[in-house]
Amino acid sequence: MRFSQVDVFSAQPMLGNPVAVVHDADDVTDEEMAAFARWTNLSETTFLLRPSTPEADYRLRIWTPGGELPFAGHPTLGSAHAWLEAGGAPAGEDLVQECGAGLVRIRRGATLSFAAPPLTRSGPVSDEDVDVIATALAITRDQIVETAWIDNGPGWVGVLLRDAETVLGLEPDWASFGDLKIGVVGPYADGPLAAELRAFCPGYGMPEDPVTGSLNAGVGQWLAGRTLPTSYVASQGTVLQRAGRVHVELVDGQIWVGGETRTTVAGSVDI
Repeated sequence: MRFSQVDVFSAQPMLGNPVAVVHDADDVTDEEMAAFARWTNLSETTFLLRPSTPEADYRLRIWTPGGELPFAGHPTLGSAHAWLEAGGAPAGEDLVQECGAGLVRIRRGATLSFAAPPLTRSGPVSDEDVDVIATALAITRDQIVETAWIDNGPGWVGVLLRDAETVLGLEPDWASFGDLKIGVVGPYADGPLAAELRAFCPGYGMPEDPVTGSLNAGVGQWLAGRTLPTSYVASQGTVLQRAGRVHVELVDGQIWVGGETRTTVAGSVDI
């Protein structure tokens, strides 16, 4: 089977977040997908399949080393890049991806960008959960400006801190996370970058995800046009020596999340 590894969300080689993409994977079993995702040991590994609905151009299954996800952002963009590069021809102007979260539209332009799917969980976070979050992040409650559920599949709870420097300085208490997937955001006072993000998800087999499309989508739905501009670039992965740049735009009530994609490994795989 054809195999691609695509770096997503960085204009500089090998400074984004890689996704492993297996093409023509209709005959790969769930057990084989899970085993291959554990073997790649990347934050996500995806499998391209024939769509089950005429509305979609292809179907995507997304796996972490710890299990399958209904949706994830950088795998969506990286897999779309790999599908197009392999000769995929969308039926319409945009690509339409079928995945566990439903149909996701992907816009082609200077870069690829996806339409953020609806949140599966939103709204306020309980006081009990905020206490757990503060403990997990090893900060005090008064350092938290705001929280909200911004879950579009992976389980994100959003935490707004005072500034980007506070986000960069976090040293989490991993033993206190339990099943929480915490996305932290802090604004920059000025400059080309609007905010710094970090994504903590030890339950998925990776303590911190380098650059996270789904989290940026949820943050955009939560804060764009309010704490953050309606169009902005977010930074992620700095602490992990990455240079993730995520472009977020609010257009007619729809959040679009995009960035650079480039193939770094191409070949074949035997599963």
